[in-house]
Amino acid sequence: MAKEQNCQGISFTYNEPTLWLEYCLDTAIKAKEVGLHTSFVTNGFLTPEALDLIAPYLDAYRVDVKSFSATFYRKVAEVNDFQGILEVAERAKLKWGMHLEVVTNLVPELNDSSEELRELARWIRDKLGPGTPWHITKFFPHLELSAIPPTPIQALERAREIGIEEGLWFVYIGNVSGHPFENTYCPSCGELLIERRNTRILSYRVEKGGCPHCGQRIPIVGGSR
Repeated sequence: MAKEQNCQGISFTYNEPTLWLEYCLDTAIKAKEVGLHTSFVTNGFLTPEALDLIAPYLDAYRVDVKSFSATFYRKVAEVNDFQGILEVAERAKLKWGMHLEVVTNLVPELNDSSEELRELARWIRDKLGPGTPWHITKFFPHLELSAIPPTPIQALERAREIGIEEGLWFVYIGNVSGHPFENTYCPSCGELLIERRNTRILSYRVEKGGCPHCGQRIPIVGGSR
């Protein structure tokens, strides 16, 4: 179906793919046989052995780092030690050479302190590289967290500023349709390179893997459709 619909690849997402790892593995093997890209959209809570099983057939690893606080992970996610999530993400990058992207859903009063966000941004910069995209997404009340208000836009913008201040090149604001920081800008000259609206690309100006204005290399795979 992916080939018939002229897709560039297959993404394992929406359900945590680690829960159905065997099916993902079988599908990823077939996908690579016919030249498709593959991506794993995950909460990162998997063992190094599980990663190593499927990693030869993955191009991209998009991981939720929900917080940089053990207290948050214990309270909200019931995970006692989130360091394993970080270590597996680093392994995907350093051992397997995957393209990495990090997503953090910013929840008011739970994981939005400036200190915590700086620590997270520094980890991305130092362990995954400054060109690693960081997506900071708007929280909406739901289920056990229904009493918490949605994330203010100003908090999202401040978190993005922190990422840029700490040396990250590509920091995005998500779940806010039409926000200018859905777009990709050149980290060197600030030129608008990719204009987006939700999942649609409105304009694409990366040329030969770089910025057409200053020549800065832009580490992106693909193009306009």
